[in-house]
Amino acid sequence: MMTEVRPRIRLPRSASAGDSIVVKTLINHDMESGQRRNSAGETIPRQIINRFTCEFNGVMVLDAALEPAISANPYMEFEAVVPESGDFVFTWYDDNGEVYTATETFEVS
Repeated sequence: MMTEVRPRIRLPRSASAGDSIVVKTLINHDMESGQRRNSAGETIPRQIINRFTCEFNGVMVLDAALEPAISANPYMEFEAVVPESGDFVFTWYDDNGEVYTATETFEVS
């Protein structure tokens, strides 16, 4: 049974222009690897988030391919330079063609 897919983002409260900040994301997703069987012995189809991207003001910050070994509710932590105030756009893509997007505005001081 698939859990409700819900992205969560954590950004620092403040930074100066040009600073490197730590970005944390987590998305609720079962990440079924396709290796397990149900109670009837049938293989449960693979259903994972296979790609994650992050853009800041239209510039790609991170583009990651994810594989079945990633755990449920994948957590990503990475650094990004914020040259100015703007919008982070986070996108997760899964095997069924579903796309989950979250946007967070970040203001530099």
